[in-house]
Amino acid sequence: MRFELLYTPTASAQRNQLERHPSAVKVWRAVRKTLALMEANLHHPSLQTHKYRSLEGPNGEEVFEAYVQQKTPAAFRVFWCYGPLKKQITIVAITPHP
Repeated sequence: MRFELLYTPTASAQRNQLERHPSAVKVWRAVRKTLALMEANLHHPSLQTHKYRSLEGPNGEEVFEAYVQQKTPAAFRVFWCYGPLKKQITIVAITPHP
């Protein structure tokens, strides 16, 4: 099932910063790959998607975490929730693991 990705203002700003910052090229490539996998298959093994209990979505939804990097200090993650409509995912944050 394909999903449409939507972004909160925070996630959009984080994405733009990674995309434009010259020192973040490697991270941006990994983020793009993760986002593409999320659009196509949320159950892809490399995403290691799981529920993240410390956050809520914009409207109180459950938030999930998908891995961008592994075995890296302050590895990046994509935090997301389902909706607002079917076949849509809202990206809440793109950030190093807290």
